[in-house]
Order: sequence, then structure tokens, then C-alpha cells
Amino acid sequence: MDIRKRTVEFKPYSRNIFFHILTQCNLKCIHCYINPDQHGTAVLDKETIFRWLRLLVESEIDLKGLLGPHVAPKVNIPKSPGETNVIFLGGEPTMNPHLPEAIKEAKRLGCRSVTVDSNGYLFHDFLKRVSPGDLDFLSFSLDGSTPEVNDPIRGEGVYEVCTNNLRLAVRKGFNASLIFTASRKNIHDLPNMVPLLEDLGVKHFFIQVIGIRGRSAKEGGSDLQVDMDQWNQIVPAVAEAVARKGIKVTYPKVYLDDKENFACAGLVADNYFVFPNGRVYRCPLCEDYPIHSLEISGDSLVPRPPIRESDLFPLEIPEGCVLNKILHPGNIEYDEHGRPKSRIACCMLKEEVA
Repeated sequence: MDIRKRTVEFKPYSRNIFFHILTQCNLKCIHCYINPDQHGTAVLDKETIFRWLRLLVESEIDLKGLLGPHVAPKVNIPKSPGETNVIFLGGEPTMNPHLPEAIKEAKRLGCRSVTVDSNGYLFHDFLKRVSPGDLDFLSFSLDGSTPEVNDPIRGEGVYEVCTNNLRLAVRKGFNASLIFTASRKNIHDLPNMVPLLEDLGVKHFFIQVIGIRGRSAKEGGSDLQVDMDQWNQIVPAVAEAVARKGIKVTYPKVYLDDKENFACAGLVADNYFVFPNGRVYRCPLCEDYPIHSLEISGDSLVPRPPIRESDLFPLEIPEGCVLNKILHPGNIEYDEHGRPKSRIACCMLKEEVA
């Protein structure tokens, strides 16, 4: 089988909206990035979801105004809703009873794709209220190939519920994918996911690196981070093994090669991370801090005054990502001359193996 690996370039004329329609969840995963103090505790009602969707999908956002007069944004603004991808998140998004209606509204607006990221519990008869034709991708989160690995991370009994509902979704014809968040607690188990993925019938496998924000930031999550050697020894090999089963694999670039240029998604992509309190971030690394680029006020998407995350995007440093340098300096290793051993890629830059 011909295996092809590529770095997924940031797409021009494409907008990605990561829409958190609530922050509540039935689980308490040790790596949860949600921070209610910063993101709010509201459960958005149907009218608000619909209004915000229209605003986010149809707005022409002044990126030059965000980046300042001396920085030329390198991203092309989408010319139509058909260039917009919507990802519904939580907390657990299926706990919001209006999620099925939100999915259909996003489709009505003409969005290119609509995705739901779920922990697998699928509340409010979710699979009975949406059809495979309504939803492009239904993603499940699982952090181990067995209950013994997964459940200490995500909660007792989660493995059984998640895998059972994933199998049901596949039988119903949904385009199901699986997300694995790699940490020191489960990186050893990643090779064991290969036969499980084939057995479950998923079409796409996402490997994520643990983010030190939300709960993990408060509870010493840096101890959970996988180092560069572990990542490079395990993740690419597993990705290729999964791809040989006919399953597409996507995982973060994380580390740049010597000859690769650093690109910040804040400058060359059109991503928006939206929370129930109206905050809109352009970089997920900033979500523990009130430095969001935009906020929703009434029926408008309003740029915040400096200093905000977008003021940091244009800074060029040897380490690559300036926000990793500021917020997560432990991710970066230096040689005896004080030079970074490797540069950190933008967290939105992905590798794809298919």
C-alpha cells in the first residue's frame, strides 16, 4: 500500500469555527482544557447559537485591524459561507439540547462541513435527532485501547460507553472518527490502538498532544507532557501503521525540521475559538487568559483593544511559536550555547498520513 505523508498547509479562503456551545461536561478528564473562570458557564440557547453562527459565518473580519497597521495579514478572507467549517464542542456538546438544530442551521447557512466532537455519551437522543446527511463528521474521544488505560484518564466506565456508541454510530452510517490525546499516561498504549481502530470502523484517527491549560494547567499537567524523543519514536510509526489499515491519520507537527519555515496560524489562517461568554480567540494556547482578539457584543464581532493575543503573533523568535515560549517554556529544550534544539511549530499545523 502506498503511504503518503504531508504537512497540511493552512488553506486560503477557508474559515474554521470551533464553537463551544457550553462548558458543562459529565466527565472530569485529567487533561480537560476548559476553564469556566475564563470561558463562562452558560449553556447557549437556540436563538443565541443561531445568531452567533450567522455572525461568525458571514462576517468579514478586519484582520489588518487586529494585527496593526505595520503587519500585513497573509490570510485570505473567505468569500462565502461555503468556505467555512464548523466544529461544535463543549464541555460535552451533546449535553446542549439544541445541538441537532444548530447542526442543521450550520448546514442551512451553507457551511462546507459540520463536525461534532463528543466524549461518546451522546445525550438527548442525539443519534435519533440527526442523520448522517446532517453531519459530516462525528468524532469520539478515547485515550486508551482498553478500559485499564482509558478510564483512569477519562473516568470509570467511559471506555465501554464510548466504544458502544461509536459502533452504533458507524452502523447508522455516520462518518466516525476517533481522537486520542497523548500523554505520559498513555503514550505507551498508542501502538495498541491500531487493531482497535480497524475493529471500530473509524475512518479518521486524530492524535493530539496534551495542552497545558484548563484543568491540566491547574493540576500539574506539565508532568503529563510527552517529550520530543517519545513523540518522534512512537507517533509517526503508529500513524503509518494506522494508515496501512486504510484509515487517515492526522497529528500535530509539534517540531519543525531545520529547513522548515515557521508559520503562525494567527497570521496565515482564519481560525476562531468561540466560548459561551462571547470571547473569541484566534489561538487556543491563549485560552486561559483574557487576551482574546475578539468578543461578541450584541450582534457584532468586536476587536478588543491591545494588548491581545494578535499583538504577539508577528513576533519572530528562534524558538518558533512565541506563545509556547511565553506560556509553556518547558516545551523547549536548549543546547549548551542557549540555542533551541528544535523549534516549536504552530499548534494548528498538522501532519497527515493516508
